[in-house]
Amino acid sequence: VQLQAYGGGLVQPGASLTLSCVVSGGLFSSYGMAWFRQALGKEREFVAAISWNSDARYYGFSVKGRSTISRDNAKNAVYLQMNSLKAEDTAVYFCAAGRPTCSGYECYDSTWEYSYWGQGTLVTVSS
Repeated sequence: VQLQAYGGGLVQPGASLTLSCVVSGGLFSSYGMAWFRQALGKEREFVAAISWNSDARYYGFSVKGRSTISRDNAKNAVYLQMNSLKAEDTAVYFCAAGRPTCSGYECYDSTWEYSYWGQGTLVTVSS
């Protein structure tokens, strides 16, 4: 299973950005999908997750209300739209795929629930 993330770049504070992640080599429609991020010198942080059928969506505290996660099972893709970007959103963003063995936020926000990871895409928020 391979994950390829796209859409990172340099954006100004207050701007919006949509990240994409395409999955190949697996049964995408069976996976829960998530975005995590890691800023320089910091631990990996949960950003957002979505269940296999889009019925459940979870957001990290730092992005809740500013971000939307969605997926298109026909295109094997998951998306993260982020609005009102701040300097503290600067990080490498990773997409992840897995079959969580539990439900709820405390499950989907754990890196342990995801077996497959992409290489990351860098988002830099700066004027």
